[in-house]
Amino acid sequence: MSNYFNKVPNLDYVSRLPDANISDYIAVKNLFKKAKLREDLFQDLTAFTKWKIQGDDRPDNVAFKAYGDSDLDWVILSSNNIVNIQTEWPLTQYNFDQFLLDKYGTYEKINDTHHHETIEIKNSTGVRILKAGLRVPSDFDFKYSDNNSAFTTNPVKEVTNLEYENSIQDQRRNIWILKARYLNVALDDLEKIMTYKKGSSQYVTESLKRGDNIRLFQ
Repeated sequence: MSNYFNKVPNLDYVSRLPDANISDYIAVKNLFKKAKLREDLFQDLTAFTKWKIQGDDRPDNVAFKAYGDSDLDWVILSSNNIVNIQTEWPLTQYNFDQFLLDKYGTYEKINDTHHHETIEIKNSTGVRILKAGLRVPSDFDFKYSDNNSAFTTNPVKEVTNLEYENSIQDQRRNIWILKARYLNVALDDLEKIMTYKKGSSQYVTESLKRGDNIRLFQ
């Protein structure tokens, strides 16, 4: 993401250092400037393709595999509206193991029952009559009858804490990738977003503003 941060414009911000003069400024990155994909791209599903994150791949690894450029990791994140990698990107195996221990306390509790859910049932003609994955009590009974059969069954399976947490990680592994032919659109938009416009008293250059109030961040 180094090239991305090179694009982020600067703020000449009033210095808050103890020995600073009232006229002293410090150049800082305007992190309120954030790249995003234009809305019309999101409305066109043909602009994206499905992707499965493998192993401990980070956004930069995925960007390199998809585009041959790890600095395009911001495109990967923007394509999926990911803001917080810690909570929205799959954990590495090491961090996942630590997360499980922190949350459940012991390895024994990690394998305790988290909940119960249904398994799929079809009737004699192959039509699904009960969907899999519905949360139910462990003693849930399902009754069914038609012209060909009638039965009562307990179509329930146990889901452990480990299985439940793994399912969340698996869901996070399924992401969308902006197709390479649309990259120029994203890069052009990045230039526009990260460029300051003339007309403000705070304007210095296209990559620098100066001031001491909230309007700096706009």
